[in-house]
Amino acid sequence: MRKEELKFAAEEYRMIGLILGTRPEIVKMSPVIRECERRGLDYFILHTGQHYSYEMDRLFFEELEIPDPDYNLDVGSGTHADQTAKIMTGVEDVLRRESPNIVLVQGDTNTVMAGALAASKLHIRVGHIEAGLRSFNRRMPEEINRIVTDHISDYLFAPTESARENLLAEGIADEKVCVTGNTVVDAVYQNLEIARRRTSIFRDLDLEPREYFLVTAHRQENVDDRARLKEILKGLAEVQREFSLPVVFPVHPRTEKRIKELGIGVDGLNLTRPFGFLEFLHLESQAKLVLTDSGGVQEETCVLGVPCATMRYETERPETLDVGSNILVGADAERILEGVRSAVTRTHSWKNPYGDGIAGKMIVMVCAATRSQ
Repeated sequence: MRKEELKFAAEEYRMIGLILGTRPEIVKMSPVIRECERRGLDYFILHTGQHYSYEMDRLFFEELEIPDPDYNLDVGSGTHADQTAKIMTGVEDVLRRESPNIVLVQGDTNTVMAGALAASKLHIRVGHIEAGLRSFNRRMPEEINRIVTDHISDYLFAPTESARENLLAEGIADEKVCVTGNTVVDAVYQNLEIARRRTSIFRDLDLEPREYFLVTAHRQENVDDRARLKEILKGLAEVQREFSLPVVFPVHPRTEKRIKELGIGVDGLNLTRPFGFLEFLHLESQAKLVLTDSGGVQEETCVLGVPCATMRYETERPETLDVGSNILVGADAERILEGVRSAVTRTHSWKNPYGDGIAGKMIVMVCAATRSQ
């Protein structure tokens, strides 16, 4: 998008810049946005459109009952380098106009790294929400994004003590780190109430609580590898046959494209349209078990008390393994089935390791203090 096409808001002084570009970031940033609103703080929201256009994501803002973004870059998909460059250019334009005291980014996407780099080079303070997560697998682009963002940030909002320890082990100064809990807890509690009011997904899909499995799969290492994707789909089909329960699989556009390109069968699976966040959250809260390769879903299921089987060989959410809410099953059909057999027998009484739902308030409290610095 050309500079003159940017949808600039009225020129006024704002103190906090919130940069996001994907749907999970919208969800996890929603408690921060609500707290800024509650306090009456000056802030703006910049949506990069990393995965979809803002018009496609507009529903997320409406569903979550949070304000629309002030700026929309609509960068779209592309190579990592191309996408990162477009985001940096667009973000820089906005930051020069707004001159915020601090910029907040959340997570591990190209938006996060590009937003943090643009702000840092303009000597604007950067706060990284969900800092310190590590999979220790640098083949994952998300791992590179996390590491770079953490090392150029001024405020590192670590969700757990183990995340804090990762940061200290890499030489980051202790005074930069604040353990806040994870905004996923705030988001789940706040948004589940909205979901119960506004969705009819169980009636629409003719499902009964605890009588279905829910699936998400979108990561590059799974869906772009034919052998891995084939094994995942085979494992899901075997789960459906053994338990004789629906396997509800809202198909991510990236995954749907790869399934068609590779000609892989999906017998026995209930492939559906992608759900809105509130629909998915409501389904997630009542599933018998969730199979996923998403980091955020691992956290959400842990908070919701729903067992999770993660279709990866490592996770940057080790706390979910430690408390017993999650199990790693990789991308192997036999291992997926065995993992589900084991996970569904577990009790749901684990302790949530991600805090008590006040992370958003703590983060905004720190940011508000930068006004006088």
